[in-house]
Amino acid sequence: MKLDESTILTTSKSPIGAYPLSIAPMMDRTDRHFRYFMRQITKRTLLYTEMITSAAIIHGDCQRLLGFSPEEKPLSLQVGGDNPLHLAECARIAEDMGYDEINLNVGCPSSRVQDGNFGACLMMQPGKVAKCVEAMIKATSLPVTVKHRIGVDECDRYEDMVNFVNIVAQSGCQSFTVHARKAWLQGLSPKENRHIPPLRYGDVHRLKQDFPHLFIEINGGFTSLEQVQQQLQFVDGVMIGRAAYDNPYLFANSDRIIYGEDIIPPTRHQVVEAMYPYIDYWTSQGLKLNKITRHMLQLFAGQPGTKAWKRLLTENSCRVGATSEVVRAALGRVN
Repeated sequence: MKLDESTILTTSKSPIGAYPLSIAPMMDRTDRHFRYFMRQITKRTLLYTEMITSAAIIHGDCQRLLGFSPEEKPLSLQVGGDNPLHLAECARIAEDMGYDEINLNVGCPSSRVQDGNFGACLMMQPGKVAKCVEAMIKATSLPVTVKHRIGVDECDRYEDMVNFVNIVAQSGCQSFTVHARKAWLQGLSPKENRHIPPLRYGDVHRLKQDFPHLFIEINGGFTSLEQVQQQLQFVDGVMIGRAAYDNPYLFANSDRIIYGEDIIPPTRHQVVEAMYPYIDYWTSQGLKLNKITRHMLQLFAGQPGTKAWKRLLTENSCRVGATSEVVRAALGRVN
């Protein structure tokens, strides 16, 4: 089944498809400090916030929840919700705050999102998702994108995913990020849903063939730039999740290999040194050092001295008054 392009509503003015590589939104991972740290490694890769509910955005402290440094851009706000009016307001807020796009979460399988009727359970309500997306598109000039699974529970045939994409695309959405595993809403934890259901890359590749005019990004199980290059033969973009947190330096060559930049990637030591002013600013504002350094622990993964690096940061960053001097000392323990 293919979409009749004449039925697509007016979409945003911003270009879709500028980012063939992105780092997935991850709860308790992709906060502003992690994103700033990753920007010392890759300038071009699209970054995401953690998933934030529409209610929190509308009623919470926007600066605390959504604030970011200009250096973090390009940056996408991922939002969770199922109320078109609320999501439209979130889209306006995202644009006012300077985000580059807004993404609707239709993939998270946790019990919390099920209770709130958003996340992966919305895949079984494509009409509702379409109404949400249409309202968001009308409210902003930012690209409005959707992240979803290949299926949910027993609704996991390829035809089911095609029906979902077809209906949502007719609301104006031009960009879909597909986690190539189905989600089980009952019986598996969110963590288990990230690795127990089998990966079905072929379904995502086929989706791109059936919807050539849409930007289709694939997510799930990727751990290297070589895999990214292979996938880009079949889809428009690749999203890397946990591997970005477990081995952040794998992105050191991404601007050169994926984006074609004529640059020399920073060394791990240069990445750390670039963080000193940022660390000194935030610790001077009363932030505990470990709120930043917890994201830096895996920078030297697989390198000599990584155990000493992690131990010194873990033991000392939680101390009151700890500053970048702790990081400088830890850096002296690695080659």
